[in-house]
Amino acid sequence: MFETLVKAIVGALELYSALGFLFAIAFVACGVQRLDLQAEGTSFGFRLLILPGVAAFWPMFLHGWIRGLVEPQRRNFHRGKGGA
Repeated sequence: MFETLVKAIVGALELYSALGFLFAIAFVACGVQRLDLQAEGTSFGFRLLILPGVAAFWPMFLHGWIRGLVEPQRRNFHRGKGGA
């Protein structure tokens, strides 16, 4: 029973990682400049550097890519009406 549960969890993590890596390759190749205007014309080294982060957080980047966001819409203290 425990072994079956562990195999299912490992299988889910493998699937998440595989989908993330495939998405990251496509996103780094042609989608990153759509979400961040400053990433347009960046080098191969920069794109290689962000690849692991994009693969790890691919659902967040996919959501933004589908919505067609140009600049991040996340609100926090620094982007809001925060102090000074």
